[in-house]
Amino acid sequence: LFLGAISAVFSQAFAATAPGIVMNATLLTILTAVVMLIIYRTNLIKVDGKFVRIMTIAIGAIALYYIVSMVLSLFGVNLTMLHNSGPLSIGISLVIIGVAAFSLLMDYEFIVRASESGAPKYMEWYGAFGLMVTLVWLYLEILKILAKFAGNRE
Repeated sequence: LFLGAISAVFSQAFAATAPGIVMNATLLTILTAVVMLIIYRTNLIKVDGKFVRIMTIAIGAIALYYIVSMVLSLFGVNLTMLHNSGPLSIGISLVIIGVAAFSLLMDYEFIVRASESGAPKYMEWYGAFGLMVTLVWLYLEILKILAKFAGNRE
């Protein structure tokens, strides 16, 4: 429901400048997930301790960015250069999309390791939930960057 409502808002808001923004975001999310699965299955990127540490730091920094941005907006501070359609904003969005995409590798690794180690049946839900959260995050970030690109056309 939440995702559908957000998608409907974006679809209506960008109907004139970017028709099909929701479908494009959906297709890009699916394509990204498949490409990252291929990268994972072919071992082009090893998901080891160093990779997990780097990703944890990156995800923590992004979470801090989101929290600080929300808190500042409560006090009327507008970070327009980070949320508009400028090059800095688009660059930050691309970095966040990259981190979200590489987070899929950690989700795939968790699912494979849990399966190989004979983890209890309820652990399947943890793997599925983690994968779903990452896919929703990736979809929302792709939707936001497509909206920024549509904002540049105006």
